[in-house]
Amino acid sequence: MARAPALMSLIPLATLLSGCVVVADNDYEEPAPVYNYLPAIGPAASGCYWDDGYRDFIWWFEAEVYDDDGPGDVAEVWADVYDVYGNHIETFRLYRETPDPYYWFSDWLQYSTNLDCYYGGYEIDIVAYDRMDDYDAVTIYPATWY
Repeated sequence: MARAPALMSLIPLATLLSGCVVVADNDYEEPAPVYNYLPAIGPAASGCYWDDGYRDFIWWFEAEVYDDDGPGDVAEVWADVYDVYGNHIETFRLYRETPDPYYWFSDWLQYSTNLDCYYGGYEIDIVAYDRMDDYDAVTIYPATWY
């Protein structure tokens, strides 16, 4: 019975000699913070004109959108049209269809919209979103036949 206590004292010694070593290393660099620059709307315009070929008015929307993260960070640009009373009339998506990566544009036949070229009371919010859902917005007034 004298051997049992001796074996019990060797077990803690065996765990110390197992080869596992834990080292606390605090010499790591903090990850760089992620910055996202907001998109910025430059010149923006809208209006309507008569098209003889379609025999209808055409509504157009355009904006230049810049982003310090690069033009590819701009994900979407929209034109939200309101009347002078603040009622939302319609929303139009703008597209990047030219070689200029900052230029967004779309045009629509009037018959396909709820807009009237003879009404002069529209306000249009041009809104640009980037890939992080940050945005910029400007309000413009379209050139109409009013």
